[in-house]
Amino acid sequence: MKSILASLIVAFLAVSATGKDRHCIFRAHAEANPNDGATFSSSVKATVSGKQVAIERMPRLSERDVVAFYPYGAGNEDYAALFQLDDHGKIALDALSIERRGGLLFVIINGRPVTELQIDQRVSDGRIYIASGLTKADIDLMKKDWRILGEKKKK
Repeated sequence: MKSILASLIVAFLAVSATGKDRHCIFRAHAEANPNDGATFSSSVKATVSGKQVAIERMPRLSERDVVAFYPYGAGNEDYAALFQLDDHGKIALDALSIERRGGLLFVIINGRPVTELQIDQRVSDGRIYIASGLTKADIDLMKKDWRILGEKKKK
């Protein structure tokens, strides 16, 4: 019973600490060492190669790191987007792009794996481009959380 109560308290604090409800979930997980074990990594099927790949359980970036985005139509009701990260996200992406060069970054939007990106160069501008895989519903949820690049900040 004590563990249930402690879990509820932690969950309550986590929800109240966020400050506002989020509509869109954005997670970016780095490729992990398959020998790390189930505590630190999980296995997913890569969308491009189709192979089973280990990814870190803890995301390197989340929706809290995103401050703005710019949606693009990619044709046939498919959408793309450019995401602008805040200072924390910018530093995290820069460090990730240096330490994990040659690896993969898996992007999950609203619980759905959208893409995997090859880390082939340093990314210091704090921007991530998702070339396809987003839906109109994803874009609508993003508009509720983040401003569109070029527009004034949301209050």
